[in-house]
Amino acid sequence: MNAREGFAETGFQKAVLELTVNNHPGVMSHVAGLFARRAFNVEGILCMPMEGGRHSRIWLLVREDARLAQMVKQVEKLEDVLEVSRHGADHQVFERLESFFRQ
Repeated sequence: MNAREGFAETGFQKAVLELTVNNHPGVMSHVAGLFARRAFNVEGILCMPMEGGRHSRIWLLVREDARLAQMVKQVEKLEDVLEVSRHGADHQVFERLESFFRQ
């Protein structure tokens, strides 16, 4: 079962948040901590450094619900977050990663 199927079974829509952040220790914990403090469940998280190493990209697989817009606003306020993009169910970063582990 892939991430898209899992959400379909539970009746929830998913969203993928894509963050560009400054790459230094603690950034990932700040982002994850923000979601944890607000009891907002993150289904999956992936972080990779970008070319050059000064920045990283973080992808968060989350449920699409009424609080998500507010969470995006809170994430945008974090000092090390440079950009936030919100993608719908058609974004396949987690499905591509899942297929890598099946091989």
